[in-house]
Amino acid sequence: MFARKSLTCALLATLLPAGSALAAKDTLIYCSPASPEAFNPQLATSGPTFVATSQVMFNRLVVLRDSDKTPAPSLATDWTISPDGKTYTFTLRKGVKFNSNKFFKPTRDFNADDVVFTVMRQKDPTNPYHKVSGGSYEYFEDMGLGKLIVEVKKLDDQHVQFTLSEPNAAFLSDWAMDFASIHSAEYADAMLKKGTPENVDTWPIGTGPYALQQYKRDALVRYIANPNYWQHPVASKHLIFSITPDPQTRLAKLKTNECQIIPTPIPEQFAAIRADKQLALHDFPGLNVGYLAFNLRKKPFDDVRVRQALNYAVDKKAIVEAVFGQSGSVADSLMPPGMLGYNDALKHYDYNPQKARELLKQAGLENGFATDIWSLPVPRPYNPNSRRIAEMIQSDWAKVGVRAKIVTWEFGQYLAGMRKGEHSTALYGWISDNGDPDNFARTLLSCSKAEGGSNISGWCDKTYDKRVNDAVQTSDRDARDKLYREAQTRFVDAAPWIPLSNGKIFYATRRDLSGYRVDVNGSDFSQATMP
Repeated sequence: MFARKSLTCALLATLLPAGSALAAKDTLIYCSPASPEAFNPQLATSGPTFVATSQVMFNRLVVLRDSDKTPAPSLATDWTISPDGKTYTFTLRKGVKFNSNKFFKPTRDFNADDVVFTVMRQKDPTNPYHKVSGGSYEYFEDMGLGKLIVEVKKLDDQHVQFTLSEPNAAFLSDWAMDFASIHSAEYADAMLKKGTPENVDTWPIGTGPYALQQYKRDALVRYIANPNYWQHPVASKHLIFSITPDPQTRLAKLKTNECQIIPTPIPEQFAAIRADKQLALHDFPGLNVGYLAFNLRKKPFDDVRVRQALNYAVDKKAIVEAVFGQSGSVADSLMPPGMLGYNDALKHYDYNPQKARELLKQAGLENGFATDIWSLPVPRPYNPNSRRIAEMIQSDWAKVGVRAKIVTWEFGQYLAGMRKGEHSTALYGWISDNGDPDNFARTLLSCSKAEGGSNISGWCDKTYDKRVNDAVQTSDRDARDKLYREAQTRFVDAAPWIPLSNGKIFYATRRDLSGYRVDVNGSDFSQATMP
């Protein structure tokens, strides 16, 4: 115990300015499961990265109401939409201050120039920032925004206007997503003149509650409160992300108060957390889906009979019971229950090893084959124990002659490898970014995302594509609902995935922590404090 406390004191001593007194109410420590991919959320796709970036240092034009997942004001106070659905005009909030850092101190408030810069960096290949830090804007491109947005222009400091190529029912909700975090155009201009444009990504400046102070890869991220945060005073002056990949170590740190918040505890830890009077376990419904994707660009997964066979071969109910307990349910679709367009009348791939063997025989694989299963290196709400799930799938497949090797990688390498199509099968999942079915249907499975994007199965089906593209272009909820239901039927027949689970969102805290909030917009640390 003494060694652990000494280590904690030593860590905090290195994090706080010389001569300062450490007060628990002024310092908040969050045990993150992974290092951020980048500090600019435009360049990232992973949940741990978004928590460390957009949900700490930035704001977006809108947020989503927790009650009904519809857009609500944030940096934009109001908006109008033209009758043809192609022009959106946002009124921007006055008096919003940007953070400062060691490279730059802003001289003006947030205005329309910042919105235009944020969009055009991602959209325009000739923008001087487009290729900085690799220039990979996966979310922006996967959602088709480069083509959808014809123009974004400043009308005056407090008004910005978007012109679209076609109506898009999800467009407003898109601006609540992490990739849409608003950057400082003034900072970008200054760094370009200095010849250090990469600072915009490695030391970003946003309007959020905290500013980046220090980063030690795979060890910690340190932030300091924005003294001019526009929403309210920030409760804790210091915020520290302690990078802690192992879930047991995270819980141990929570118990000894080395951190006050841990995300995604594994179900096996729930009883211990509930039994500890110093801790609290929290949960809320999650719009997510966990799945195993087949890589259709590799044989034998280009054969629908093989994909259907391996769906029948997996006992999903047993997996959910063993891994999730009461924290999840069996998934049968590409989107979670409760979302617009969810089809509750889909046919099910019930556990049926005999049917699986028959289909493999029809495909000429009665003797089975060898493959791999990529296993996520971090716990997620839709997959709290990827290794265990991979082992259960491996065991089920072995019963029908399929020999699977389980492999894993560091999280950034895992994501990059899937985008490149290096996997044969991979465990992955999705948490809703904007509460709209388009965020699942097109982002994860459309033809436009099948090469190097978020459609890691590489599946491209024209019938499915037409349904989901038609759905996003109409604002009629009943019409959208019908189109998404039809698209899901096609998805189930083609079986590019094995949908596995829909999980609740869990996190644990010290019982005396107050003000921390998790909702559809992510983690809000701005009012979190210890007594």
